[in-house]
This record gives sequence, structure tokens and C-alpha cells, in this order.
Amino acid sequence: MRAIALCLALFAPPAAAHEFWIEPLEWQIEANDMVRADLVNGSDFEGPRFAFLPQRFERFTLHAGGEAFAVESRLGSRPALDMAAPAEGLLVAAYVSVPSVVTYDERETFDSFVAHKDLSAVAGAHDARGLPEAGFKEVFTRYSKALIGVGDAEGKDERLGLETELVALDNPYAGDLTNGIRVQLYYGDAARADAQVELFARDADGHVELTLHRTDAEGVAVLPVAPGHDYLANAVVLREPAAGVAAETGAVWESLWAALTFAVPD
Repeated sequence: MRAIALCLALFAPPAAAHEFWIEPLEWQIEANDMVRADLVNGSDFEGPRFAFLPQRFERFTLHAGGEAFAVESRLGSRPALDMAAPAEGLLVAAYVSVPSVVTYDERETFDSFVAHKDLSAVAGAHDARGLPEAGFKEVFTRYSKALIGVGDAEGKDERLGLETELVALDNPYAGDLTNGIRVQLYYGDAARADAQVELFARDADGHVELTLHRTDAEGVAVLPVAPGHDYLANAVVLREPAAGVAAETGAVWESLWAALTFAVPD
């Protein structure tokens, strides 16, 4: 069983509807450059940057050309990702956090979170399960990816087998995005249909706009994009935790957060 980390300071609780994402210092680099990226936890596409702390993640990897490369760095280093690009093309960075636990002191905070993430249908089982109105726990895990263009930036995103995952079906650095960028949302081994995908768009001046989108029957959402913007796509699964997880953590709910960051060049 995975170790559970009670690290509320590092991973802000879902009660605050905070996202967690990988943010490259440069979205496009030359073939022989260093790949540098921050781990960010915040809201509205802004938040504090965190250091390289292996005890906080289960997986931190780079993917290129069908190969995976473990991210290695010194303990406490910032930015958390700082290593040579392993190959030219479209580079995918992936991060899976250790699970963390948050306690809800009041039902209203939980209800606000699930409404914001369009999870009310699942959370409606709270009363049916006889769960308390206050003092209940949720365990949550982050599944974050980032797309980085290296050299010619050719290539495509790939399914990495994360428990929940956003996969870009178009290359933001070398593809035709006239009609937007297609992303496919997965939960387990299946595409996740009729699910909300949030899209945060940030322009060169730092202004951020949030729009909401839905996946189709194949789990695909078409996200509108414009040159000169950075993007964070986000989707959340809420479920009853497995018996072992519930016993270890005391949690009555479990949330899984998928994030995908990329930029569209001018």
C-alpha cells in the first residue's frame, strides 16, 4: 500500500480548490539546453513554487521517444526539475504525488469544492452513506503533466498509465491549432466521458481567464487556444476510497487530480 503523507502545507487541500502543476521556466528550448520547471500549487494559475523533495512524490519522470527518464536532482533544489533534455522533440514531464489527507471542519466547504469541480452527483452519496457533516477526511493525489518543446518539438503526447490523466492529441508547438487543441481524459484504463475540464489561460501580461469544457463520449474535449498564452487544463475524479486506504487514513472520500500544462507560441 502506498504511504500516506499528511502534508497539508505542501499540497493545498482540495477544500481550497487548489491545482498542482508543472510549470517550465521556458516552454521551448534548444536541443542541448537544460529542462527547468517548477512544481506549483495554487489557484488561478498562480502559486508558490516547491523544491525537489523525493518524499513528496511517487513518480517524477521525463518521457521522449517512447522512453522514460527519472528526474534526478539534489534534495531541496529549486527549480525542482533541472536536467539536460534527454532528446529532441516533444518532451513530456510527469509527476505523481504521494497521497495527502485533508479534514473538512464543515460540510459547506466540501459542498463548495464538489460544486466547483462539477462532482456534486458523486458527492450526493454523502448523506446516503451516513457520513458526518463535519470532521470527515478526504485523501487526494496529484497526477500532473507538462509538454515542453525541445528543438524541432516534433512528436506527440503519450498515455503514461496514470490513474487519471489528460493526454494532448495535438502538439501545441508543432501542430495546427486553428480549431483548438484536443485533449483526452482518462480514469483508470478507460476514457472518461461527460466530465468537466477546466482551462486556465494566461497571457503575456499575466492575466488569467478560466473557461469550462466537457469531454465527449470518447473522453475528448476541444480546448480553445491562442498564440502567446500558457495553459493549465485540470480535471478531478471523486470516489469512495478503497477499504485499505480508508482504514489507513480515516478518509471517507478520495479525489484524483489530473493536470496538463503547455504553451502556444506566438
